[in-house]
Amino acid sequence: GLANIAWAFATLGVPAPRLFEAIARDTEQRICNFEPQGLANTAWAFATLGTPAPQLFEAIARESEQRIGSFKPQELANTAWAFATLGTPAPQLFDAIARESVQRIGSLNGQDLSNIVWAYATLGVRAPQLFDAIACESEQRIG
Repeated sequence: GLANIAWAFATLGVPAPRLFEAIARDTEQRICNFEPQGLANTAWAFATLGTPAPQLFEAIARESEQRIGSFKPQELANTAWAFATLGTPAPQLFDAIARESVQRIGSLNGQDLSNIVWAYATLGVRAPQLFDAIACESEQRIG
């Protein structure tokens, strides 16, 4: 689908402004049909190519908040990373990502943890429980 097309272009570093404008418009209208992976991959693709799409990101934030419990750890991390990379604040989404990440802290790998803390720091989002959980988990992993 559209998320895979966007992902492929971003992975290869191929800018396609008109295509991404069309993907943004279409995705905004069909956002409820996207799976968590499609939401995360779409956000990641736009961020990777440095393509701001404020209305699309608002739609992704709303839809992601509602289904955050279905996101895999990498999808949580990539979504946070994408919003931060484009400098797009989404307070309710970041609250939801923080809550979900704390609950599933043991399932987040090192890259996920790194991307999440980077995203929160980049946007200046304070999430004390999340950072406490990440600190504790990281201490245990370090040994």
